[in-house]
Amino acid sequence: MKLLDTIELTIDDVMRDSLRITGLTLLTFTAAHLFVRSAPFQLSFFAILKAIALITVLYIALIIAHEACHLIGFIIFGRAPLTSLKFGLNLELGVAYATTTKCLNNRAMKAALMLPFWLTAVLPTLIGFYYDNYPLIFVGALLTGGAAGDFEMYRGLRKFPNHVLVKDDTEKPRLFIYEKSDEPT
Repeated sequence: MKLLDTIELTIDDVMRDSLRITGLTLLTFTAAHLFVRSAPFQLSFFAILKAIALITVLYIALIIAHEACHLIGFIIFGRAPLTSLKFGLNLELGVAYATTTKCLNNRAMKAALMLPFWLTAVLPTLIGFYYDNYPLIFVGALLTGGAAGDFEMYRGLRKFPNHVLVKDDTEKPRLFIYEKSDEPT
C-alpha cells in the first residue's frame, strides 16, 4: 500500500481561520444587508432577545445539518455504505464531526467536503437576504466560518488528480491520500 500524502489540520489553525472568515463574512454580509435593506432597523430589547434566541437555535440546527450533509455527500458522491458512517461530537477537540471508514475517490471527497457549505451557509444567507432576515444572514456567516476546516482540506486535495483515493481519519482532522490500486481496508 503506497501512501502518497497526508493532509492534517491543527485545531488552532482551523479556529484562527474560522474566526477570520467569520469576521470577514459578518462585516461583508452586514454591509450588504444594510445597503439592500428596504426597511429601517427597529431595535428593541425584545427584538434583540428574539434574534439571539433564533440565531442560537438556527446555529445549533445548522451545525448538525452541516455534519449530516457530509454523511449525505459520502453516500451520494462516494457510494459509502451506511455502516461506514460515523457522526458525533469530539469533546476533546471541541468539534462536531462526520466521517466514513470507506476510501473515496478525490472527486467524491471534495464534493462531500463542500456540500455542507452550499446547503448550510450559502443557502441560509441567500434566503436571509431574500426575506430580509438578518438572523439567517448572521447564521450563514457563522457557518461560512465554520467550514474553514472543510475549505482547508479541499484546498489540500486540489493538488491531486480525481482518481486517487482519500481515506478520512476517524479520530483526527486528517486525510490520507493513496494510489487507486492500493485501497486500504
